[in-house]
Amino acid sequence: MANGNANRAALIDALAAIEHERWAHWQRYLHSKGRIQDDGSLLLPAELVERWEKQIGTKFENLSEDEKNSDREQVLKYLPIVEKWVVSR
Repeated sequence: MANGNANRAALIDALAAIEHERWAHWQRYLHSKGRIQDDGSLLLPAELVERWEKQIGTKFENLSEDEKNSDREQVLKYLPIVEKWVVSR
């Protein structure tokens, strides 16, 4: 049982590392689209905020194929670890 917990903890850390990279990549992109203000805040163009707000409120099945493919690309980063976990069980 202890080995199972260690394996689970290793899986969580492996997935968390990918999640951090995904988040950092998004933040670099987001910051590249904005303008840093004198007070250190980030001003984003209204058209990007509008687009992202629309995407936030849209279920996956209703996204455009390009938007779906973008999400699928992110999943492909996780998939090898998930597949390895499933096979080892």
